[in-house]
Amino acid sequence: MSSDREKNRLSARAARYARVSANVGGVAARYAGRRFLGGEPNRAGEALALSTALGRLKGPLMKVAQLMATIPDLLPPEYATELQKLQSDAPPMGWAFVRRRMMAELGRDWERKFASFEHQPAAAASLGQVHRAVSPSGEPLACKLQYPDMQSAVEADLQQLQILLAIRRRFDSAIDTSEVAKEIGARVREELDYRREAKHALLYRFMLDGIDSVRVPRPWPELSTGRLLTLDWLEGTRMLTHRNDPLEARNTLATAMFTAWWFPFSRFGVIHGDPHLGNYTVFESGGDGARRRAAAPAGINLLDYGCIRIFAPKFVQGVVDLYHGLMHGRDDLIVHAYETWGFRGLSRDLIDTLNIWARFIYGPLLDDRVRTIADGVAPSEYGRREAFRVHQALKQKGPVKVPREFVFMDRAAVGLGGVFLHLRAELNYYRLFNEAIERFSIDRVSKRQAEALTKVGL
Repeated sequence: MSSDREKNRLSARAARYARVSANVGGVAARYAGRRFLGGEPNRAGEALALSTALGRLKGPLMKVAQLMATIPDLLPPEYATELQKLQSDAPPMGWAFVRRRMMAELGRDWERKFASFEHQPAAAASLGQVHRAVSPSGEPLACKLQYPDMQSAVEADLQQLQILLAIRRRFDSAIDTSEVAKEIGARVREELDYRREAKHALLYRFMLDGIDSVRVPRPWPELSTGRLLTLDWLEGTRMLTHRNDPLEARNTLATAMFTAWWFPFSRFGVIHGDPHLGNYTVFESGGDGARRRAAAPAGINLLDYGCIRIFAPKFVQGVVDLYHGLMHGRDDLIVHAYETWGFRGLSRDLIDTLNIWARFIYGPLLDDRVRTIADGVAPSEYGRREAFRVHQALKQKGPVKVPREFVFMDRAAVGLGGVFLHLRAELNYYRLFNEAIERFSIDRVSKRQAEALTKVGL
């Protein structure tokens, strides 16, 4: 029996290799062929082809593409733009698939465990899709159901990831992505474990307890398995529907976003590594019906807990050290921070190059005044100049190996910056950050983290 299962896994993996290779390899071949023949790259066309191919494949490689699109200058801008669309535009699976998968997870009588279960998914993403349901006692639920054969797809796709990274290294060796691939692989494998994701939700309920501006859903363990996660359904509206709200409302949402990401990190060493627009909605103050339409945004619903990164407390210390090093011109703190993060072989030139990006990321936090995140820079150009300067410097000074821990920290910072850009928020980010790190100490983070992880069983 176990032999048959293993054969099925191998067959699924082999089929996955073939599909991925055909889709990704075709784009890679066109790209390499143009370079070999000396032609100009058709980046827009190639990026659209790759995005379309990955959207059909679903699964981890699509998630990988999302991650790669947020690492500064790792991909050409045309590729990053197309691949970022994968975060919310995945095509769903049909009802026949859903019935078979729900039966496999909760048994033949699965439908009796719900008062209702909607046939059409409310959302579809890279690893699974979400259906609205109602519990027998009337509570609204969100049921996230994993697509089939994802475990086989993970191993196949993570190996195929090397194709994408090899293309980049072949024509541009400024960034050594070997550790990036390891980190992405570890996090994507974790995302397949929905029992772990349920514990992540409990962790965030614990860390954000008492913060009214961020709502965290409650897991339903009796309606969950390793591949099915049932949480409270939190009513809310999309963030972008509020981009033209009055400034006070936009600032409220931006402050809630800042709190949701940086308070857990600075106090518990935990960060949400996937801050894209599909992972939260806005809840409003006031009542229902006509009164709700006139109500003001009160905060955010944090919806997805698959991509959670738990850092060693010393990494958090590095983030705080780098902040103080940049603020006060302390090279010793800056170097210590980079070394804590895992950067090695730090020459003066490399430190100066890393500081270009650090000053961009930390810039709003170092500026004690009310400002927008871009502070007069056009949103389409925000970060482009700094990424270009870093890239050019690394091409001259030799490749830098991006450490594993840096990947999701940087992604969170870039992702949050994108949200603040959309909202055109005007805040004193310096004061928000200093409130988050108030009375910071590595011992306090260690104690809080140990207590929280023990409480939720992580």
